Amino acid sequence: MRQITDLQGTFTLNNGVEMPYFGLGVYLSEDGQEVINAVKWALQTGYRHIDTASIYRNEEGVGQGLKESDIARSEVFVVSKVWNADQGYDSTLRAFDASLQRLDLDYLDLYLIHWPVAHKYKETWRALERLYREKRIRAIGVSNFMQHHLEDVMEQAEVVPMVNQMEFHPYLVQQPLLDFCKAKGIQYEAWSPMMQGKIFAMDSFKELASKYRKSVAQIVLRWDLQKGVITIPKSVKEERIQRNAEIFDFELSAEDVAFLDSLDKGQRFGPDPDNFDF
Repeated sequence: MRQITDLQGTFTLNNGVEMPYFGLGVYLSEDGQEVINAVKWALQTGYRHIDTASIYRNEEGVGQGLKESDIARSEVFVVSKVWNADQGYDSTLRAFDASLQRLDLDYLDLYLIHWPVAHKYKETWRALERLYREKRIRAIGVSNFMQHHLEDVMEQAEVVPMVNQMEFHPYLVQQPLLDFCKAKGIQYEAWSPMMQGKIFAMDSFKELASKYRKSVAQIVLRWDLQKGVITIPKSVKEERIQRNAEIFDFELSAEDVAFLDSLDKGQRFGPDPDNFDF
């Protein structure tokens, strides 16, 4: 197990950049005061990692929340993603500029290809490599890339992706993909760790929560980190943002980690990266 210390702890990416392993996701957070507040509450709690995307249509609010906090920009790891309609070399460069403008930032800490759009993602990756060489992004990566997508990109890539953000929860572990990414030095990251809320109705998680005197969400988020997977739970409620982060005062036993692994059904609650239509 990789060392897990506290809310501001990091995993080291393959280029040496330190990425906080716990952050706030803002998918479906409404632009304006809702997302501004969520970002400010997260930073006040101690989060140092904020994950957005152009398709979330809340980059402006994220940028405003960063400005209104008293945390220095250099201390916050800010992530965004290029959307499918913007993929391709020149259009990705334009999309990146537009995201920076909306966020009102000079650089991003991490920029991801949101989905592997056929016949476009390799050119999109080439654009990310250029932005990385120009030091406009500290790290570059992908999201929703299966092993064959990663292998395809890396055939001609000058830079190995630093992150792969995937749907990840006890019903979709994808251990072979996890192992492949680890072998290639690609940091795995989770989205939808709560199985779109379905996890809260499951008795096995309630039993673990009772055993450790923690919430179901805290059990799952701790499991993510013990699997070496960065996690970015979404919330717009101050109390839940704080509660989600209270996972550094306990550790799941090896047996309980293995039990959660054993629940894997290969079941997705989001789109299939090999069959999506956006």
